[in-house]
Amino acid sequence: MTGGNESCTAGPTSMSYLTCLTYILEEWTGVEDIGDYLSYAFYILWLIFPLVVVFVLPGVMVILFYVSILWLHIYQRKNEIKEAYSHDVWIGATEMVATIWDGHGRIWHGYELHGIENIPQGPGLVVFYHGATPIDYVYFTARLHIMKKRRCSVVADHFVFRLPGFRILLEVFGVIHGPKEACVRTLEKGHLLAIAPGGVREALFSDEMYTILWGDRKGFAQVAIDAKVPVIPMFTQNVREGFRTLGGIKILRSLYERFRLPLVPVYGGFPVKLRTFIGEPIPYEPNMTAEELAEKTKAAIQALIEKHQKIPGNIFRALMERFQTQKKED
Repeated sequence: MTGGNESCTAGPTSMSYLTCLTYILEEWTGVEDIGDYLSYAFYILWLIFPLVVVFVLPGVMVILFYVSILWLHIYQRKNEIKEAYSHDVWIGATEMVATIWDGHGRIWHGYELHGIENIPQGPGLVVFYHGATPIDYVYFTARLHIMKKRRCSVVADHFVFRLPGFRILLEVFGVIHGPKEACVRTLEKGHLLAIAPGGVREALFSDEMYTILWGDRKGFAQVAIDAKVPVIPMFTQNVREGFRTLGGIKILRSLYERFRLPLVPVYGGFPVKLRTFIGEPIPYEPNMTAEELAEKTKAAIQALIEKHQKIPGNIFRALMERFQTQKKED
């Protein structure tokens, strides 16, 4: 090995560091022309690097969720004695988790929240377009907690409650899976409640055209009517460019419609600009039917999309928006 190092600098012309490294590896392994093998390996790595990135970044988000869960477990163990003497033992934990996610949103996406003044002081039903992942909702609820000290519960699909280790996170942050009566009770207690009527179907099978996939769903509208609360429309700009899915593959759509299994791969995690826009509330009207309220809400979401989203969505453009100044439109 020493002889190899000395031979790298011997003679009138010194070798480059890469050539020297190749020479040393050849002597150490006894494999001739190892430089050709290294060049081929580097080429393969360069070729698959984009593929690795787009599938690894979503994994980073999963890790961050489990870091939040681990923190909640640690906090729970540390504060078990205080539980009997406090009206909400989770205040400190939720503050910490909200700060973590808000910091991630600021750094990775330059996250902005516009129209927070449209959130009522009392209860309200926040209705939003569902991106490939609900990461924009996570940022929204974290920023809302920090700015207004308010918690917004959310309705999630049943499969979320089967995710290993997520139970404590769902309980602390008020994630529910229905039914309608539970949603109404949450609102009647004076809380905010969020729901994406498109659900998993919209998350997996909408695309860069930002098509709203609600079908004939109107249960959320009936919840707002029964609880006599306003509906607050919400949309996040570039949410489809941060994460995308392979929902265009027909067999995956067929499997979902038949078995209700979300088997569509998600990729991305790109640091695109995310801006959440909260529209003007749709007030409760006793004479409005659920069908009418659902259509009115859908139109309000569509209006937010048309105003704030360039269609079709483009990942590169969304990345460049990190360096642009947004005019105040809300």
